[in-house]
Amino acid sequence: MSRISADSKGVYIIAVTPFKDDGAIDTASVDRMVDFYFDKGADGLTILGIMGEAPKLTQQESIAITKQVLARSAGRPVIVGVSAPGLAAIGELTKAVMDLGAAGVMVAPPGSLRTDDQIIGYYRNVVATIGEDVPFVLQDFPLVTGVQISPRTIGAIIEALPSMVMLKHEDWPGLDKISELRAAEAAGRRRISILCGNGGVFLPEEMARGADGAMTGFAFPEMMVNVCKLAGAGNLDRAQDIFDAYLPLARFEQQPGLGLAVRKYVLEKRGVISSQAQRRPGAALGTKAVAEVDRLLLRLEKRLAELA
Repeated sequence: MSRISADSKGVYIIAVTPFKDDGAIDTASVDRMVDFYFDKGADGLTILGIMGEAPKLTQQESIAITKQVLARSAGRPVIVGVSAPGLAAIGELTKAVMDLGAAGVMVAPPGSLRTDDQIIGYYRNVVATIGEDVPFVLQDFPLVTGVQISPRTIGAIIEALPSMVMLKHEDWPGLDKISELRAAEAAGRRRISILCGNGGVFLPEEMARGADGAMTGFAFPEMMVNVCKLAGAGNLDRAQDIFDAYLPLARFEQQPGLGLAVRKYVLEKRGVISSQAQRRPGAALGTKAVAEVDRLLLRLEKRLAELA
């Protein structure tokens, strides 16, 4: 199994966790989902993230899903979210998934962290717990975690902890943060991979600022794959045209508290998962919201035909 590194790039899809209507894990949909993401051009997967409903899973379920996804991925890189309130749980899950062949782990900061020293100290403790040989992703998602991590603090972590090889950038607004991190690298600091989240709604701008790709779970991964490839080749205008076609749906999916319901609804309509069900607690789409998503899907189909 390949491991992530500072040179990792492309699209690492944040995978949903498929459930049956009764809340049981839908293993058949897990396999179909993995196939779908890679068929649409994903370079890797990230499982058990915030939008993968990881907090609703038991440790045993998390390990079982990881084992199944890794087997289905056939050697392609899979990052596993291991964020937890305590370091013992992080260490236990990290050991289990790395032994299974995960490409690395992703860790978000707990909401209790307030100062730069606390943030840096926390990630020092994470590395001491999981081991210096485990490559990890720092998930910078202040809109959810409540933890503000400045570029200077990220830089201190980069310099102190060589196993931090990737930043999942989800600050908003955060484009200047990408520019500042890349400027520090140009001045001599070691490089890290930067993959961006936020449903992909700023992807063209993020790529232009120096991001290496996307790590998010929009229901049309082919959009992110195409935008990243075109932007990487310098064809920013065509990348923007493709992005603009999907933007209304991506915007609708970005609604706080409802985004996962939209994403799972669309994935069900696309035949990827058998049910849009979430484990409780979880929001559901009302009839008016369903009609709005269906309208956006029809408009997307027409727009893509115009761009063909």
